[in-house]
Amino acid sequence: MAISVETFFLAPDAQGTLQSQIQEMIAQGILSGRFHRGEKLPSSRKLALHLGVSRITVTLAYTELLANDYLSSRGRSGYFVSDNAPVPPVYDPAPHSEDRVDWTRAITHRFTGGDTPRKPDDWSTYRHPFIYGQVDPTLFDHANWRICAMRALGAKDFAALTSDYYDRDDPLLVEFIARHTLPRRGITARPAEILITMGAQNALWLAAQLLLGPQRRAVVEDPSYYALRDLLGHTRCATLPVRVDADGLPPEQVPPGTDVIFCTPSHQSPTTATMPMARRRALLNRARDLDALIVEDDYEFELSFLGAPYPALKSMDRDGRVIYVGSFSKSLFPGLRLGYLVGSEAFIREARALRASVLRHPPGNMQRTAAYFLSLGHYDTQMRRMAKALHARRRALEQAIGQHGLTIAGRGVYGGSSLWMRAPEGVNTTRLATVLRSRSVLIEPGAPFFAGPDKPQGFYRLGYSSIPEGRIAEGIAGIAQAIPEALS
Repeated sequence: MAISVETFFLAPDAQGTLQSQIQEMIAQGILSGRFHRGEKLPSSRKLALHLGVSRITVTLAYTELLANDYLSSRGRSGYFVSDNAPVPPVYDPAPHSEDRVDWTRAITHRFTGGDTPRKPDDWSTYRHPFIYGQVDPTLFDHANWRICAMRALGAKDFAALTSDYYDRDDPLLVEFIARHTLPRRGITARPAEILITMGAQNALWLAAQLLLGPQRRAVVEDPSYYALRDLLGHTRCATLPVRVDADGLPPEQVPPGTDVIFCTPSHQSPTTATMPMARRRALLNRARDLDALIVEDDYEFELSFLGAPYPALKSMDRDGRVIYVGSFSKSLFPGLRLGYLVGSEAFIREARALRASVLRHPPGNMQRTAAYFLSLGHYDTQMRRMAKALHARRRALEQAIGQHGLTIAGRGVYGGSSLWMRAPEGVNTTRLATVLRSRSVLIEPGAPFFAGPDKPQGFYRLGYSSIPEGRIAEGIAGIAQAIPEALS
């Protein structure tokens, strides 16, 4: 790779001769890691013309760097960064100036410091990654996704690839969601009531921004998806955690004055509890009595390999007060970042305008690729393959858990991709996770899912979508062996 001549500049206030300045500029680029071993430098003529100096000045600088083994010469090919040059492994540019800004005063809204934990980027290198929400590449249909992507890049779909939809979405994707995806959840919706989002979290953010503010109150499940509490904090609303039980969110515990209820009735996050039909009706009645809205996150409904799931809460809504959130991130792959909002046309109109002011729309070529993958039947085929694999992993996981006497605190009635676990009394699962990580086992401590300062420390989540079936028993044995080391 050649180093662009445009990356070289002489500082107006630099000291020393032009030759020494050029030498220092190149040496600094190598020492900082900006220039890599084997990369070709601009010719002396091009660099001299770019810098406005004589060619002999550049040639002398190159010759001196060649003598010091920073550069090497390859006959008539030019000068290259030497293989023996002291290049650091990671590029870490030094600041050009001192930061004198008081950022504590300059920043008016803070988005750091929430409960969202950081998952290891190298999770796939662990032998036993009981990590939730990551994709197993062996279960994904790469071949047909590639075919759909190539089709979306073709001349026929040039407009979908290159056009600015402004605040619109790909009509093929919206049509598939309206005609095929939503009816499976018992939901009927027109295109004007559907908005494509950058995953479920973006959908939740849009809903929170539109519905909440400093004078409003939101109920969230406790425990719940930790990122939801973080984004609700940005609205400055009053967030009221309501502890879930074996059937999910208890409607009678939703306090008066509540404006918005966030819930996961089909597959509670993270306990996996499924809300019975009677309680769903009671929750709708409670929301009607309070004149509250409900935001239903219906994640993982596609992964129901133990039986057909109940219809979505949205399908039972006769007042238009339920806003439905769906996503393809869990069923296809997390990096796709495509989800959707379904709600009354008046709500979607405002959500569309808010989305357009932030990111216009999700990339058109990704929407069109997903539309082809869905409409050509590849998605359903993949769901069947995933269901079969997850069912086998679930059986292996529950069998190993039983053999080692571990305790399941929650398991999805219809399937899913995780189990909610309770450790023995006195075990701190954050400490347990640290011990296990050094042994190539990943689990998710449960504390970040809970609200408030006194978070229970004895829960943890085991995801099984990203671990091969043959490694599950060995990983569970490792967890059982490490538990005594995590006693408080």
